[in-house]
Amino acid sequence: MVEALTIVLAVGYARSWKLSLGGACAAFATLTVLTILFGPLIGNRIPIVAIRLVAGAAALYYGFKWTKKAILRAAGRKAQRDEAALFDAEVSLLRAEKRDDREAFMTSFNGVFLEGIEVVVIVVSLGAATVGGIFPASLGALVAAIAVLILGIILRKPAAAVPENAMKIIVGIMLLSFGTFWVGEAAGIPWPLEDASLFGLVALYAAIVFGSIAALKEKRVA
Repeated sequence: MVEALTIVLAVGYARSWKLSLGGACAAFATLTVLTILFGPLIGNRIPIVAIRLVAGAAALYYGFKWTKKAILRAAGRKAQRDEAALFDAEVSLLRAEKRDDREAFMTSFNGVFLEGIEVVVIVVSLGAATVGGIFPASLGALVAAIAVLILGIILRKPAAAVPENAMKIIVGIMLLSFGTFWVGEAAGIPWPLEDASLFGLVALYAAIVFGSIAALKEKRVA
C-alpha cells in the first residue's frame, strides 16, 4: 500500500488529483468487490484441505518473494527501495510523456490494483484457511489501507520514512510460517503443539532470515 501511495501521489502532482484519486478509488472498489465475492465462495464451496493447500502455497510464494528481497536489501546486496526517488522518477515520466486524462487515470488505477492484488490474495488465503477468518483478515487490510491513506493526506509526499524493508521481513516471516503450517496440515502432518506450532515456525524462519542477513553481510565485508 505504501508502494501504491507513491504512484497515486505522483499522478496527482504531475497531472491531476481528481484523476489520481479517481483511479485509486476505482481500484480499491474493484479489489473490495473481488474480496467480497471470492472470500465466502472459497470458504463455502471448496474443501478446507484444498483451501489450506492453495492458501499455504500462496503464503509461501509471497513470503519467499518478500523475504528474499528484504534479506538482500538488509545485507547491502540490493539497493533499498527509495520511495522519494521513485516518486520523482514517476512524476518526471508522467510530465514528459504528456499522457491524456484516461492514461493518467489508468496509471493510478493500475498502481493501486496491481499492488492490491497481493493484498487480496493474502486476505482471502488467511480468511479461507481459518474458520471465520475472512472478517479479521479483511479488517487488518482495511486498517492498513486507512493508515496509509491518512499518511498520504497528511504528508502529501511519498512515505520515504516508513521502514518498508523491516515490515517486509516481519510479514515475510509470518507468511512463511503460516504457509508451512497450512501446507503441512493439508499434507496430513500432525503438528505436535497444534496451532502453537506456529510460534516455533516463526522462530525457525526468523533465525534463518537474520542468519542469512548476517552471513551475507560478513561475506560482503570479506
